[in-house]
Amino acid sequence: MVGGEQRHHLAGRGLETDPAAVRASVAAVFREEHGRLLATLVRRFGDLHLAEEAAAEAVEAALTHWPVSGVPTRPGGWLLTTARRRAVDRIRRDRTLALRIAVLQAEADRADPAPAADVDRDLPDDRLALFFTCAHPALTEEDRVALTLRCLGGLTTAEVARAFLVPEATMAQRIVRAKRKIRDARIPFRVPGVDELPQRLPGVLQAVYSIFTEGYAASSGPNLQRLDLAEEAIRLARILHRLLPAQRETAGLLGLLLLVHARRHTRTGPDGVPVLLDEQDRRRWDRPMIGEGCALARTALTGGPPGPYGLQAAIAALHDEAPDVAGTDWPQIVALYDVLLRVAPSPVVALNRAVAVAMRDGPAAGLALLDELATEPRLQAYHPLPAARADLLHRLGRHADAADAYRQAVDLAGTDPERDQLRRRLAEAEAAARVD
Repeated sequence: MVGGEQRHHLAGRGLETDPAAVRASVAAVFREEHGRLLATLVRRFGDLHLAEEAAAEAVEAALTHWPVSGVPTRPGGWLLTTARRRAVDRIRRDRTLALRIAVLQAEADRADPAPAADVDRDLPDDRLALFFTCAHPALTEEDRVALTLRCLGGLTTAEVARAFLVPEATMAQRIVRAKRKIRDARIPFRVPGVDELPQRLPGVLQAVYSIFTEGYAASSGPNLQRLDLAEEAIRLARILHRLLPAQRETAGLLGLLLLVHARRHTRTGPDGVPVLLDEQDRRRWDRPMIGEGCALARTALTGGPPGPYGLQAAIAALHDEAPDVAGTDWPQIVALYDVLLRVAPSPVVALNRAVAVAMRDGPAAGLALLDELATEPRLQAYHPLPAARADLLHRLGRHADAADAYRQAVDLAGTDPERDQLRRRLAEAEAAARVD
């Protein structure tokens, strides 16, 4: 058995021989067990590329054997045993590969073993080490996200390419380059020690958060949301939280994702156009998910100084628990943004705080803060800035200025639904300006 979390429904279905059902069974098992299978192979052989090849061959073997012999009662264990044998066969056939594996293992043996973090010392699960390998700081941010989706999420190269909206060949090159970097730089396959964890964990959390962000608000394309990506990020965040339960920021990240994802069904209208927070039907928000997210937010904020994900989860919780926009605790949200700006300063946090200030103190106060961000280089192509300015200018009755800002936002928006929504608001501002 690959691990102790076998949740799939296949155990005991040893008589399943229908080809379509078997193929679906293999896909389901592989999806569920891919990260753990790959991590176990990487730990055993020290080579990510070899591990992926062996895992792929095991799946091919399953597609050949299971229609004849039936799905085994422990399909994950079957895949692992087969993959190990295929990896050993490859090493025996390839002297160069055998030498490289031997060198890697010798280096690993010589290296000072990193002390395991206290929180995961007893966990028989290698996925945590794979998370830290995929999100190693030597890799670019894009490579970290791609590798995390490929290795922990079990997405195919084509699926990862669709996630990034790039051609499959481009993504294949990126993944190969990242794996080569891991190999050539001798990036270790291990969980950082207690002394390294505070510096390394944020990179892992950021990779998962980046996946969710693209699912929550796509950077381009015909749709605002990509729910498959958002749900995959939540699945990965759950794994991280399960593996590192004592790290409060893993609770904060999972809580944040759940609290935001709970609004997914009301964020767009029937035509796919974004629905603003004050126009969403809060009765359709996912209350069980909100309850789970709020509990995680409390965990994240208990027992020490708050981290950025815990603070963002707390802000999201205040939104989710409010009866409506007018009844939202805006002073508390502004206070949380004040802390977040100190803990993790960024122009996007400053922008969000300015919007919250506008809700607390009025549009003029928020507009003054937004105007201070107008020259921020990192916001020059960020359409929420001119969109927020336009909304506040509209509320102040400066309709012509609002129309100008909406036009700027339309030019910068990445998805069709966002452009459609902004064009509608632009039309309202232009109509009001003509009346002026």
